[in-house]
Amino acid sequence: MRTIWGLLLIGAASFYPFFQTDAFNFLSTDTSVYAEAAEKHIEGPLKLDVILEREYLDGEVSQETIEETIWTLEDFWAKYDQWQLVDMDIDYMVFRRKMDDISPLLKANGYFGITEDGTLTIFNGRPQKTNIIQSFFQIDLGKLESTKCEELKKGIPIVTKDRYVEVLETFKSYTAGEKQAN
Repeated sequence: MRTIWGLLLIGAASFYPFFQTDAFNFLSTDTSVYAEAAEKHIEGPLKLDVILEREYLDGEVSQETIEETIWTLEDFWAKYDQWQLVDMDIDYMVFRRKMDDISPLLKANGYFGITEDGTLTIFNGRPQKTNIIQSFFQIDLGKLESTKCEELKKGIPIVTKDRYVEVLETFKSYTAGEKQAN
């Protein structure tokens, strides 16, 4: 019986240095060593380019690039919580947002007009063949009142989202090929 206890005591004593050293606790010490090393490599805040894409009702997409300094990720994500992340890389992020408005281009210089074949079109400036921005649908010129036809030939300035929607709705009823209900 003494030999059994003696062997157990010697066996336990031989494993004591293994448990006593940090060799057994490698998970906790190595992880903290790696974390400390990572912290030492990061010096100051993270800087990257943020590209903001605004998609307007008229289909226009504008881009703005901002150099961001990120102090905390929580603040960064809160700043762009109304935007959708669409692309990212190590030195940039692209966010997109659908705007409930028309583009600044249309507000500044957009005109509704009509092409030679009767298609309702948006022009950059007064209606001409070469400055088409967007085409919509063909209008039945036979149903169109002469005053409205003259307005379209001269060009109807867009200026606001409400005006954009109003003109589209007004001329939808004159669409070629559609039959009107009596």
